[in-house]
Amino acid sequence: MATPDFDLNDIKRRMQGAVTSLKGDLGSLRTGRATPSILDPIQVDAYGAMMPMAQVATVSVPEPRLLSISVWDRGMIGAVEKAIRESDLGLNPQTEGQTIRLRIPEMNEQRRKEMVKVAHKYTEEARVAVRHVRRDGLDHLKKLEKDGAISEDDEKRQAADVQKATDQYIAEIDGVLAAKEKEIMQV
Repeated sequence: MATPDFDLNDIKRRMQGAVTSLKGDLGSLRTGRATPSILDPIQVDAYGAMMPMAQVATVSVPEPRLLSISVWDRGMIGAVEKAIRESDLGLNPQTEGQTIRLRIPEMNEQRRKEMVKVAHKYTEEARVAVRHVRRDGLDHLKKLEKDGAISEDDEKRQAADVQKATDQYIAEIDGVLAAKEKEIMQV
């Protein structure tokens, strides 16, 4: 029996947020294959404000190792090019009219291992976020028990549910990491 003060679905939603954030972070890692998501972190100085790439251009993947960026406003080509060069992605844009082409170079073994380390760092941050949500939920349950709002048995049962949700999301995070690691190390 759930109390109105404790919502397991809210805890699961917050844990899912950590998984979603991890997928976004891992999606921006360069793997040697062209994906539009590697340009997501790039901000373009457009019209006096910093804007995401998706708000000034269309990014497509015509070939496995090529990104094609169609800038909507001809005057923004220089700003988009500059933003790509100044990003830490190590990409060299080539402009052809209103289209910018980005060749994604083959990654060497050392660079692949560095990317795997970055992926592990992002994954650990997601695990920590899930554990923080678990801690918040368990603290809330203990407070409810202490205040007499729920019985000790209810507290233990709901704490077990919180732990089960934590284990489920940690396993999902590990699965996401394993898939990304395989993608990065693929030659």
